[in-house]
Amino acid sequence: MTRTEEVEVEGVPMVATLVPGDGIGLLALHGSNEGGTAQLAETVARHCGATSLVFTQPGVHRPVHIPSPRMAAEPCGLLREFLERVSLTVSLHGHKRPEAPHAVFLGGRHRDAAHVLADALTVHAPHFPAVTDLSAIPSGLRGVHPRNPVNLTRLAGVQVELPLLARTRGGADIPPREVVEALVTGVRELGRGAGSRAAGHAAAADA
Repeated sequence: MTRTEEVEVEGVPMVATLVPGDGIGLLALHGSNEGGTAQLAETVARHCGATSLVFTQPGVHRPVHIPSPRMAAEPCGLLREFLERVSLTVSLHGHKRPEAPHAVFLGGRHRDAAHVLADALTVHAPHFPAVTDLSAIPSGLRGVHPRNPVNLTRLAGVQVELPLLARTRGGADIPPREVVEALVTGVRELGRGAGSRAAGHAAAADA
């Protein structure tokens, strides 16, 4: 069922890999730039029976980072299929904010869903504090731009910004087990309908 597509975004060659599943989508737009996010998206989706879509730049020594709102590329058929297939997206990213080396920032326009994931992180990975207050999240990590793919599915979604320690282990792109468990728990909860109400889920901000 796994399908791949070679796509070019702003002149940058990429490979998109889609594994179809149910109506919750795990997305990694910067799989080659933000270590562990591709592996985390694929692993969580596999455990939950969810859909995953990962973008990578294979064999590139210095991958190009294209901002998320500019990744909504019309030429990418698998991204269009992903956005049509899933109702709610969990988009995984990495940050290296020195002032917040353990914080997981939960942005995106589906605020109820952000709190569902925060609860799961608090239980399973408490040493990675979850931040859901948009005003406390650095502006570049809030994930509320209307063209950001995380917000283009029917119920929008959650942008999960993970520090390096929460997505790699021992210098390898292997996400810590407790973070995997937390996200699996949270995504399963979202799949049961928690936080997925069509009304009142979107943040008002459009930055």
